[in-house]
Amino acid sequence: MIRLQDVHKSFKGNPAIQNLTLQVEKGEILGLLGANGAGKSTTINMLLGFLSPDSGSVSIKQLDATQRASEVRQLVGYIPENVNLYSYLTGVENLDYFCRLAGLRYAKKELEDVLTTCGLQSEAHHQKVANYSKGMRQKVGIAIAYAKKAEVYLLDEPASGLDPLASNELSDLLKKLASEGATILMASHDIFRVREVCHRIGILKKGTLIKEIRSDAISASELEQLYLEFMKN
Repeated sequence: MIRLQDVHKSFKGNPAIQNLTLQVEKGEILGLLGANGAGKSTTINMLLGFLSPDSGSVSIKQLDATQRASEVRQLVGYIPENVNLYSYLTGVENLDYFCRLAGLRYAKKELEDVLTTCGLQSEAHHQKVANYSKGMRQKVGIAIAYAKKAEVYLLDEPASGLDPLASNELSDLLKKLASEGATILMASHDIFRVREVCHRIGILKKGTLIKEIRSDAISASELEQLYLEFMKN
């Protein structure tokens, strides 16, 4: 479903992605671990068609992510680290607005149910987003992606700003989506969350995929030790 083959990307002569090959199948969750500048966000932005690879191929559902970016984005639910919402609208109104942009129309009760499913407390549904914490904004962003009923989800630090309970609810939601056939690529710093929710884990360093492992083949403490060793060397 998600394919990157021999991808290179540089900025002003500085390599951001080097010889990256990975794939994520239908119903699978792949977690990308790496420090800031490792290439996680660059990878996601190429899949969204916001950046073009210098060489190699990037595709979703066999559609070239650069040449057919608008079609690809119709298939994708994207959750960024910092969700941009309209502060003068409520949570329900923001969700309704972004759904309508995607050609989706929901009744008010359906919008409220989506927000509740994504962890936003009911008393906040009709409050203006200007009064939301970062975590509450993040839940609305998750709801926007979830309401799209996408085939593919791309997540860039999706648990940023979430408290432990909300982060756990997000993990449960991602597992549910995968069990229903969604394909998920999640970039994160959170070693333990990635180990808990993902089927496979890739470690990126300076734009290179230096290790890929199944999450059921390694414990959380072993993954932490492995990650730290790679980051030091």
